[in-house]
Amino acid sequence: MKVRADIAALIRAGHTNASIAHRLHCDRSTVARARRALDLPPADQLGRLYAEAVPTGRALKPPTGRLPLSPAQQAANRERLLAALRADAA
Repeated sequence: MKVRADIAALIRAGHTNASIAHRLHCDRSTVARARRALDLPPADQLGRLYAEAVPTGRALKPPTGRLPLSPAQQAANRERLLAALRADAA
C-alpha cells in the first residue's frame, strides 16, 4: 500500500498526524491507524525525535536578548540593590 509507505516516511521526518493527513489528502484516522500498525508512538510522544536525530549541518543561532542569571549573580545583584537603597535612605 503506497499510502502507508508515504505515511511512514513522513512520520520519520517528524510530521504530525494532521500534517501528514493534509499532505496526503487523507483522514487523520488513516494516519493514526498506520502509525499504530507500524508500531510507532503517537505524534505527541514522538515529538521531533527523528527530525532531530538527522544532522542538518545548520548551526544554532546564539540566543538574543538577556540571558538568565546564575543564582550567585542574582544574589550579588540583590545585595547591590539593597546597599543602594540603604545609601539613599541614609
